[in-house]
Amino acid sequence: MKNILNIGQFPILDGLFASPPFAYFSPLSQPDAGPPSAEFVSAMTEVTPPVSDGQRVQKHPAISFEFFPPKTEEMEKSLWETIKRLAPLAPSFVSVTYGAGGSTRERTHATIARILNETTLLPAAHLTCVGAARGEIDDIVGRYHTIGVRHIVALRGDPPGGIGTPFSTHPDGYQTSSELVAGIKKRYPDIEVSVAAYPEKHPESRDFDADIDMLKAKVDAGASRAITQVFFDNDLYFRYLDRVRARGIFIPIVPGIMPMHNFKQARGFVTRAGTTVPTWLAEKFEGLDDDAETRKLVAATVAAGQVQKLNKGGVDTFHFYTMNRADLVFAICHLLGIRPTGAQKAA
Repeated sequence: MKNILNIGQFPILDGLFASPPFAYFSPLSQPDAGPPSAEFVSAMTEVTPPVSDGQRVQKHPAISFEFFPPKTEEMEKSLWETIKRLAPLAPSFVSVTYGAGGSTRERTHATIARILNETTLLPAAHLTCVGAARGEIDDIVGRYHTIGVRHIVALRGDPPGGIGTPFSTHPDGYQTSSELVAGIKKRYPDIEVSVAAYPEKHPESRDFDADIDMLKAKVDAGASRAITQVFFDNDLYFRYLDRVRARGIFIPIVPGIMPMHNFKQARGFVTRAGTTVPTWLAEKFEGLDDDAETRKLVAATVAAGQVQKLNKGGVDTFHFYTMNRADLVFAICHLLGIRPTGAQKAA
């Protein structure tokens, strides 16, 4: 496969924690293209041509970051310090989440607009089906297109009452994420659309077959990338990838990675979203509830080990759920061999 480079939200919590026309964002196959070639290694692996000694050299992984819109002036300051710290790592894009029921709609738009105006980063706006009629959602997409956004992370969204409560859409709204994808692509074919994927299946899906049916519908509607819900067992990702490929879905399936800054808090958060937290992981954080500094070191070690093992397995693209914090993500990227580029436009 030639020239494939290559997605936060928390996939369930109204973010993919949700492109620019770069080669590695392109689908890995077209509907009639047949099976991938023998060089196909994984969802997102670019293998460079052989160097002089005949060995192949893999480039540094491609990365992207997810942020959430700040609620206060202090949080906004913290977000922009994070952006300033991470921007020199040259992410392929950065995404900004969209609160439950559209509760952060204006703040999401304001954050996206500022990123466009004040940085060289390429933003992706999260958008959900919840709490708005089709016309209203179409207007939001139109506003994004007008200011220069060319990447949207299209999600069904969580119930306004939170995970575990009954889900309902606006009676005149998009009923599914695949409908939302189709609506975006129909009006703005130049907008790249990413969607969510679930290595442990969506909590509301009947089984894996039904879950992958939903992913296939989103791809058929025009999605060209999927970003996964956070996971901690890499085997879950690779088994899911096998299932997806067996169904003839060849878009990039980008692993979503979240460093656990606060394990106790994050554990409750991700388990409600359907993510399994292995016993071995919980044991690593035992006795550290009141030791933030050690927790940070452990979290960085765990996440770095996960991405390095995925990378050795052929994965060359990662989407980081930053939680608006730069320290651990920057360290993990450093361990992946990613170094700050030259002068960046100030954030």
